[in-house]
Amino acid sequence: MFMGEYRHAIDDKGRLIIPSKFREELGAPFVITRGLDNCLFAYPRTEWKQLEEKLKSLPFTRADARAFTRFFFSGAIEAELDKQGRVTLPANLRQYAKLEKECVIIGVSNRVEIWSGESWEAYYAASEDSFNEIAEKLVDFNLEL
Repeated sequence: MFMGEYRHAIDDKGRLIIPSKFREELGAPFVITRGLDNCLFAYPRTEWKQLEEKLKSLPFTRADARAFTRFFFSGAIEAELDKQGRVTLPANLRQYAKLEKECVIIGVSNRVEIWSGESWEAYYAASEDSFNEIAEKLVDFNLEL
């Protein structure tokens, strides 16, 4: 399971350090694609295969299903880490996620998300106030404290 928040700078060649805690679980190769909210999603191959099967089951007769699968798969690349634990992100993915210098890499259960520092700060600030409302609508914690 991926969790945590890490900050690294992307270099002039488009290389980004992947936190050591994520490297082994991502495996080699892993998949990076356009994510939602203008970030990138990175998946281990096993998770990618499961997601691929779900997306393949969407009805291709629906325009929204076709549009989403095109968006998702056309941006996907197989990625590997170099000896320094860096991944090279192609220009089209860097441009989509507005990755220029400071990046935030977060663990989100079954995937890793890569955000520009600026986009993450804006998203976090906008979402922070509604976190409790979202949790009440989506999650039945049912915890005894």
